[in-house]
Amino acid sequence: MAKYRVGIVGATGMVGQRFILLLQNHPWFEITALAASASSSGKPYAEAVGTRWAFETPIPASVAGMTVMDASRIDEVAEKVDFVFCAVNMKKEEIRALEEDYAKHEIPVVSNNSACRGLADVPMVIPEINAAHIDVIPTQRKRLGTSRGFIAVKPNCSIQSYVPALTPLMDFGPTEVIACTYQAISGAGKTFRTWPEMVDNVIPYIGGEDEKSENEPLKIWGHLEEGENGPVIVNAKLPVISAQCLRVACSDGHMAAVSVRFREKPTFDEILARWNGYETEAQRLNLPSAPKPFLQYFDDPSRPQTRLDRDFERGFGISIGRLREDRIMGWRFVCLSHNTVRGAAGGAILTAELLCAKGYLQPKD
Repeated sequence: MAKYRVGIVGATGMVGQRFILLLQNHPWFEITALAASASSSGKPYAEAVGTRWAFETPIPASVAGMTVMDASRIDEVAEKVDFVFCAVNMKKEEIRALEEDYAKHEIPVVSNNSACRGLADVPMVIPEINAAHIDVIPTQRKRLGTSRGFIAVKPNCSIQSYVPALTPLMDFGPTEVIACTYQAISGAGKTFRTWPEMVDNVIPYIGGEDEKSENEPLKIWGHLEEGENGPVIVNAKLPVISAQCLRVACSDGHMAAVSVRFREKPTFDEILARWNGYETEAQRLNLPSAPKPFLQYFDDPSRPQTRLDRDFERGFGISIGRLREDRIMGWRFVCLSHNTVRGAAGGAILTAELLCAKGYLQPKD
């Protein structure tokens, strides 16, 4: 099949760079446009990024000489792409305006940003969990007045480990969840070279992260309900989540320590059986980036570890360990995800694959 022509808006930042690496040799997608701020436009990509390239892997030759476009000149970007990934660093209201402007120019947007996550007609997708939520796209198109354009988003990186771990257990009725996340510095777009203050350090605050970690899972676990203009997403009411998010001296990988109370407490063997047997829509559709398996459990109490396990299934899989009874809540465990693959660029790519497979993303005529 002919490949989709893909643009990256915000291509010079760390997530934009990760998009570039993950899209190399992708069987469905080909990068045809790189866009960033006006200060970077007109320059070859390698020059625009300069010393800010964050990875040991060099800039791929296929994009190193590609001229960076001005992200605000949407008509020019539109000529080169079928859809775009968006990972810009701007104020939230500016991001929403930019993404909606792209959609109104009939360019679908698959976004890493948080600006539109709270909108009831914008699907916020983990393809293995709530693929059906993409069916709100026609409702969104009515609001935006588009026939082809729309916005789909991936959720915050902090929830990408414990939401997948809890999802196979939802029919046991989790009522309360306590989650403490230990988040790598790449989640702030940093490396130890650019943020030496983080060496041998922990910061017990990440702005807005606690709130996202408490609220976004409820949308993921929500359901579709008919609204005035079509289906919209209604958030789940349970479980109640209490989250604390810490920045730790780790390059990549977000870990979560989770305690959960269930209405009907499962046994140890029942929980393991659910994790080991969890099959996903992404797997059934044979999406190129879908991890097989999605979840892995370690009997070794010293695992998962970020350095050893963050790259499970090319960074798209979730690792779980230390399942044990909790004296207060019922059960507790730890889990790990790769924050810039599963939690950022990779999650958006997998979402785009789902949208293609379901017919919401199509090449331009």
